[in-house]
Amino acid sequence: MRKIPLTLDIISTGKYIPSGTITNEDLEKLVDTSDEWIVSHTGIKTRHKAIGENTSDLAYKAAVNAIEKGKVDKETIDAIIVATITADFASPSMAAIVQARLGLNHRDITCFDVNAACTGFVYALQMATALLNTGPYRHILVIGAEVLTKILDYTDRNTCILFGDGAGAMIVRQGKEHQHAYFYTASEGDVEDVLSVKEILRMQGRRVFKFAINAVEKSINRLLELDGSRLDQITKIIPHQANYRIIDGVAELKKIPLNKFFLNLEQYGNTSAASIPIALDEYLQERSLHSGDKLMMIGFGAGLTWGGVVFTQ
Repeated sequence: MRKIPLTLDIISTGKYIPSGTITNEDLEKLVDTSDEWIVSHTGIKTRHKAIGENTSDLAYKAAVNAIEKGKVDKETIDAIIVATITADFASPSMAAIVQARLGLNHRDITCFDVNAACTGFVYALQMATALLNTGPYRHILVIGAEVLTKILDYTDRNTCILFGDGAGAMIVRQGKEHQHAYFYTASEGDVEDVLSVKEILRMQGRRVFKFAINAVEKSINRLLELDGSRLDQITKIIPHQANYRIIDGVAELKKIPLNKFFLNLEQYGNTSAASIPIALDEYLQERSLHSGDKLMMIGFGAGLTWGGVVFTQ
C-alpha cells in the first residue's frame, strides 16, 4: 500500500442515541448470564435500543446534530456517506434517504452506503477524505448508524449481551497543509463465519477476540509508521468500542497506558459502524481539538475487516 498524504479537517461531530435501554439486569431475565459476568468479561453495563425507529432515522438525527452543533450550512454538503450493516432495506441507500430527510433533493449530491461492519466508519471516512482531496467536494457528511437489535438472537448469550443501537456523524472538509491524514485499511474474507450476519448475527467469540487483538496491534503499528510518529505523540486513540478486554489486552501487549484510549462502551455496548463516531463526539465534548493534536481511530470487525486513521489537527 502506497503512502499517500491527504489532509482532513473536522468541522463538527454529532450523535443520536435512541431512548430505549437494555440493562444487564434485563438480559439476566432472557439468558443464563449475570451483571457481574457481563461487566467482568466485556465492560458493558447498558446498551440502547431503537423503539419505533430504524437505521435511517438514527442516521438523520445524528446528521442534524452535527449540522446544528457545527452551525454548518447544509447547502454546502456535497456528499453523504453512511456506514451500516443494518440498512432499512437494500435500496435506496441510507445516504440517499438522509439527503431527502435533510431537504437536499434539489442539489446534486453524491450519496452511497458502505458495508464494512465495525470498520465501516473508517472505510467511509477514508473515501470521504479521498474525495475531498481529489475532487470538487467542499463538505462531506459521514455517518455510522446501526440498529443491531433487529438482527440479534436474544437466546444467544454470546452475542445479545454485546450489541446496541446508535448513530454518529461527522462533517469534514479538506484540511490545510499541516492537517495530514493517513489511512490503513485491510480485509480478509471470512469464509468460516467467524463473525457474520445472515439474517441473524453470529460470532465465534474466541476467534473474534484473537483476531481483534491482532488487528488493533497491526493497525497501530502501521499508522505510526505511515505518520512517522511515536505512540507518545498521539493525543488519543479512539478504538471501536467492542469489548473492554480487547482494548485492555492491546494496552498490555503494546505497553500503552489504558487512559490513552477513549472508552464509552459501558454505556452503549458495541454499536458497530456507529461506535467510533459516537466515541469521537463524546471525546470532543470533553475537550477541543488544538493545532498539532494527533488522533488515531481504529476499527475491526466482520468481513473480516480492520484498519484506522491517524490525523493531525
